[in-house]
Amino acid sequence: MKTLIIDRFEENFAVCEDDDGSFFAIDISELPAEASEGDVLRLDDGGGISVDEAETEIRRSRIREKMLRLKNRSTEN
Repeated sequence: MKTLIIDRFEENFAVCEDDDGSFFAIDISELPAEASEGDVLRLDDGGGISVDEAETEIRRSRIREKMLRLKNRSTEN
């Protein structure tokens, strides 16, 4: 199983990044309807694509925490 993160949408493609930092373009029609930027996608061996909602929330939470720490650092100066 491969993991990708949707980085952005360009025209009819989702530009996705894998764990190695490589980028892939996936046709939007192949994605689940609810897929959006920042979502973690799981690609199964049969070619199916699904959104991993739990992992997506973990990553988004981690980013929110980092942004809050940065904001707090900038107001301390």
